[in-house]
Amino acid sequence: MDAPEQPQLYLLTPPVFELSHFPDQLAAVLDAHDIACIRLALATQDEDRISRAADVCREVAHARDVAIVVNDHTALAERLGLDGVHLMDAAKSVRDARKALGPDAIVGSNCGTSRHAGMSAGEAGADYISFGPLTGVADSAVADDDLFQWWSEMIEVPVVAEGGLTPEIIARLAPITDFFGIGEEIWIADTPAQALADLTAALRG
Repeated sequence: MDAPEQPQLYLLTPPVFELSHFPDQLAAVLDAHDIACIRLALATQDEDRISRAADVCREVAHARDVAIVVNDHTALAERLGLDGVHLMDAAKSVRDARKALGPDAIVGSNCGTSRHAGMSAGEAGADYISFGPLTGVADSAVADDDLFQWWSEMIEVPVVAEGGLTPEIIARLAPITDFFGIGEEIWIADTPAQALADLTAALRG
């Protein structure tokens, strides 16, 4: 995932979904929008459930030449023919994942709101890092505009902005981020493809 000239869309699956319905929803979004990558971001740790979900989502994604990664499960990523892994523990597992999956796999790292964690993940070999959430409840840490501004000026590793995105935040961060990680913001809508269009209207000028 090289840094694009303008922000691209990185799609997160819902934490829970029905195997009988979600593949059609996913296909509709992929057919309507240019998606750089999909992350299987399930809440469950049950490997059988993850595997079944990965199988159906991989089929939809790869039929459209879209890469798909999974949260944390490096061994499953390789076994299920996925394109890589997104690690939720900042830089801690990046080197191990890279060693296990090889140089061509996608290895990303969630870094919360920490510059240090982001730099450590990049140094460990992450293809991209993600900062977020962008909005939150009282007393919760959020990734502010200054973090993305600093990153865009100082660091070459591509960055994903994710968590609580709004049209206003997307418009504001578009010049200083590489990817927008979008999930629950659209899956709660009746028509996710249209919700994604509305959310990202600023990217189309």
